Amino acid sequence: MTDAATLASLAAYSDAVDTAVQAAAAYYDDGSTPLGDDEYDALVRAIEAYELAHPTEVLTHSPTGKVAGGAADGDVPHSVPMLSLDNVFSAEEFTAWAAGLERRLGRPVDGWCVEPKLDGLAVAARYRAGRLVQVLTRGDGLAGEDITHSADAVLGLPATLTEPVDLELRGEVLLTHEQFELANETRTAHGAAPFAHPRSGAAGTLRAKDRPYRVELTLFAYDAVGLDGLCHSELLARIAELGAHTAAGTAAEPRRCATVEEVQQRIDEIAALRPVLPFGIDGVVVKADSAADQQQAGAGSRAPRWAVARKLPAQHKVTRLLEVEWNVGRTGIIAPRAVLEPVVIDGVTVTYATLHNPADITRRGLMTGDQVFVYRAGDVIPRVEAPLVEQRTGAEQPIAFPEVCPRCGGDIDTSEQRWRCVQGRGCQAVASIRYAAARDQLDIAGLGGTRAVQLVDSGLVADLADLFTLTRDQLLTLERMGETSADNLLAALETARHQPLHRVFCALGVRGTGRTMSRRIAAHFGSMAAIRAADQDTLAGVPGIGTEKARVIVAELTELAPLLDKLIAQNVGIAESEPTAVAASADDDTSPTGPLSGQAVVVTGSMTGALAELSRNEMNELIERAGGKASSSVSKRTTLLVAGEKAGSKRTKAEELGIRIITPDEFATMVAEQLDA
Repeated sequence: MTDAATLASLAAYSDAVDTAVQAAAAYYDDGSTPLGDDEYDALVRAIEAYELAHPTEVLTHSPTGKVAGGAADGDVPHSVPMLSLDNVFSAEEFTAWAAGLERRLGRPVDGWCVEPKLDGLAVAARYRAGRLVQVLTRGDGLAGEDITHSADAVLGLPATLTEPVDLELRGEVLLTHEQFELANETRTAHGAAPFAHPRSGAAGTLRAKDRPYRVELTLFAYDAVGLDGLCHSELLARIAELGAHTAAGTAAEPRRCATVEEVQQRIDEIAALRPVLPFGIDGVVVKADSAADQQQAGAGSRAPRWAVARKLPAQHKVTRLLEVEWNVGRTGIIAPRAVLEPVVIDGVTVTYATLHNPADITRRGLMTGDQVFVYRAGDVIPRVEAPLVEQRTGAEQPIAFPEVCPRCGGDIDTSEQRWRCVQGRGCQAVASIRYAAARDQLDIAGLGGTRAVQLVDSGLVADLADLFTLTRDQLLTLERMGETSADNLLAALETARHQPLHRVFCALGVRGTGRTMSRRIAAHFGSMAAIRAADQDTLAGVPGIGTEKARVIVAELTELAPLLDKLIAQNVGIAESEPTAVAASADDDTSPTGPLSGQAVVVTGSMTGALAELSRNEMNELIERAGGKASSSVSKRTTLLVAGEKAGSKRTKAEELGIRIITPDEFATMVAEQLDA
């Protein structure tokens, strides 16, 4: 487990933030993640502790205080914010949380409602006159993705309610254990790979379109917008009366408890039921039952103050470690993976599990042939915990560590805990190119995974720069590449060549940077050549980097120097015309320029007018082009809030703090020059 003491430097904190953001992005995209739930929770707590101790070093893309860790988004605004839940991890933490709520209220809580924390995807289903009109994912809590096309496959989500009311149901869509098994039988019968686990199956199914087969899911509703004034237990009963499915009738059905002691007892009962429940859970949700208590307690930017998730420990099973595979990641990291004798954990057959690094294998004393504890951290990612040494027979063998890179046969850098091929990204050209071509980087249409493999395997492409030397004749040599496809890909590459500098830099995947930091670096230096020549002191002057992180980035730039030179020679990346306000060096005495110079800006709600078509990422880019600093949460440091339609809790908090609030149209006028650029 990561703890606060681990994050002893800005570089460690920055790496932790990047790791957490990547894990959250994978989790909220398709249910997969490189971190288990327990590890992610511990990592975020360590990040929170560091930020509390170093408030001036908080990174804007930090997952703290954000719904879904800031990883999810959407383009359809929610009627009211759709928040996450805060977590507690023990009976003692829950008791302390409950006492804190009662202190906030100034009186005892008027009853509690206890219900299972279901492991699926949160959705909002809108009804008009009792008829279902739209279904959205939670997204970032303010806006979600429209998944109405999947509604007819969700059991418990009626097309028509029993009464002609206007409301919005909120609940969790998941695959029950039975649905999960049936879904995999159906998928394999159609030549598709089976789902790895129920959550990824639910995520993939809800987003999928035009499949030649149908996968059924189940909704468990837990809230509704438009049924005001009811206590939570009454609200759940009312939802059931209207024809929607809830957890009522299951062994873990919601139950009203009068005291904290009764709540703890019910939590223990639900935890004990996990092996026999027809669906997966990863905790128990406790809510203040009274509508008056909920209204008085209110909500923060990420979660309501009157509800909490009591997370349950991951389930463990024992199986045999058959062998260890060594896989190479996008940046050349060599990661071990355990091959296991198949074992069923929480209804899922597990055959592979994560091992952290060679040092972790040594520390645990693992050997092939060992009986090992395996657990699904957060009921999602299987991990090997420890060997049962007392059950060894003498037939076990030491795990063989690679002496050369298992992908390219090159040397391995073993100077750090995470071993890495000395060729770095060059060893995994396909993964690097897929990352660079993705929407948030160069957005190269037609360059998906299969095409990237073709280009690398054919020898036409070894790195990102090689993409921009491709010719029509070369592309036409590829299998299933017709003239139209070749012309379209060349056109997309030409568009990518002229992407702004910050997108090209982001496409390099430099450790310690992301989209926001890439914008700052690009604005600070103005050209790829200037970035290429930057030293540690110069990089440390970019806001949010500092000395430790600058060291990491300089090392990355040194490794990438040949690739940078090729990109520069090919004129890839449009240089910013002038370094902007956010780029001012630590040694630069000039004042920042731009209409938003010195401003910390938060955008909330649905944008209109000239801003209507801009994504949140594009809004952040606009803010920084105008000299401001974009942020995702309102705080005392915020100086300006751009509040669109249905702005919600961020507007309320800004009003409480006396922060200036303007409309999208007023903001568009303020940054008109940058908007037209």
